[in-house]
Amino acid sequence: MSELRVRFAPSPTGYLHIGGARTALFNYLLAKSQNGTYVLRIEDTDVARSTQESVDAILDAMEWLGLSCDEGPLYQSDRFDLYKQKVQQLLDEGKAYRCYCTADELDAKRERAKEEGRKPKYDGTCRNRMDHPDAPYVVRFKLPDGREETTFVDRIKGAISFRHEELDDLIIQRTDGTPTYNFVVVIDDAEMGINLVIRGDDHINNTPRQILLYEALGYSIPEFAHVPMILGADKKRLSKRHGATSVMVYKDMGYLPEALVNYLVRLGWSFGDEEIFSMADLLKKFSLDNVGRSAGVFNPEKLLWLNSHYIKSGDSQRLAELLKPFLVEKGINFTSGPDLIDVVKGLQERSATLVEMAAGAEFYFVDQVSYDEKAKKKFLQPEQKELFTLLLKKLGACTSFTEEPLEATFAEVMEVTELKFGKVAQPLRVALTGGAPSPGIYDVLRVLGKEISLQRISQAIKALGA
Repeated sequence: MSELRVRFAPSPTGYLHIGGARTALFNYLLAKSQNGTYVLRIEDTDVARSTQESVDAILDAMEWLGLSCDEGPLYQSDRFDLYKQKVQQLLDEGKAYRCYCTADELDAKRERAKEEGRKPKYDGTCRNRMDHPDAPYVVRFKLPDGREETTFVDRIKGAISFRHEELDDLIIQRTDGTPTYNFVVVIDDAEMGINLVIRGDDHINNTPRQILLYEALGYSIPEFAHVPMILGADKKRLSKRHGATSVMVYKDMGYLPEALVNYLVRLGWSFGDEEIFSMADLLKKFSLDNVGRSAGVFNPEKLLWLNSHYIKSGDSQRLAELLKPFLVEKGINFTSGPDLIDVVKGLQERSATLVEMAAGAEFYFVDQVSYDEKAKKKFLQPEQKELFTLLLKKLGACTSFTEEPLEATFAEVMEVTELKFGKVAQPLRVALTGGAPSPGIYDVLRVLGKEISLQRISQAIKALGA
């Protein structure tokens, strides 16, 4: 094992967002590629908003993506006693203080600062207060005196400096006694031995405050790597208006986890001109050196293209298993009729998602074909009864529904009717599928099998009679 220890630390207040999934992926890949340790921590100190349902949703999404952790999940809610000890430590050392300012007083201070052209930050009213009135209070971290700035070297963005005049005395404990995010994340990362923090660059402004807390608590400061944001096509922060943002919604839409992983890693990371990466490839090639500084733009069409690639090149047996829930959702009974793996093989080239594949598979498993009206009007006319009668006879005599015997049978039908291939195949396709887009006619016949194919031709003949 290397000394590298990284973590993914989601808040269980909703689903796993695309941006969070990419952060989880980058941490996972770096840890696995360097034989380090990948820690999963659930940041559930926001008791009012954190739910077990959200925890389960996050864990399900991580499992689906294949991002298994080495340690965890660990829960902040199990560590409240430690946080209280650390708050008291800072109070005892004079590095924190109780602030009794009310919400109305703080609002008034901010408004006055704005009117006077000052930054609307806390003015330190209670900084040197010695009394302890019986009133609600928060605990604030005391910004160190005599220091003008905090600087750190980001692994992605380079050297970053923050002037202390831009900071104020951070609240580390609320009036209800619960600790705040910036405080607990420092304690957790330090106590868990995290030595590289990879996270979204929306956390950059938190970093100088956290560095000061590391120092005040006597902890070693980890390295930081802030990953660029993911934007929508309009170059604004990715949100629901740009489409689905939940990882598991993409599962429900019929995407494969390997397609989403491949797509997410390319939102901010590159390796030459390569586009297709298996997990094995990524574990060999991923490094922070190739993570860009500019935001990635989410492109649903590119993700769909990748998903189509992975379906086309995927293992048919695995895809058949993944397809089953989508068939069930459509009310399709796939337990009788054609072999599901054979159905999948015929649809892989034509399907961009498992939802599309389920729709394409439906005609294989129906008892009675429902004809598309437009296709019926064009291809199921009385004058084609003779063609279907001949097809019924010739296919009935066909010894095997494999390509060579089927080609020979079609050649006989075309010779007798003096019709070209398309004039035979298209009406037959409608009879067999109802008019649905489908694989080649030989594939459809082979997968349906002789018995079902002949039944459907007979059904078409009856329809012509009607």
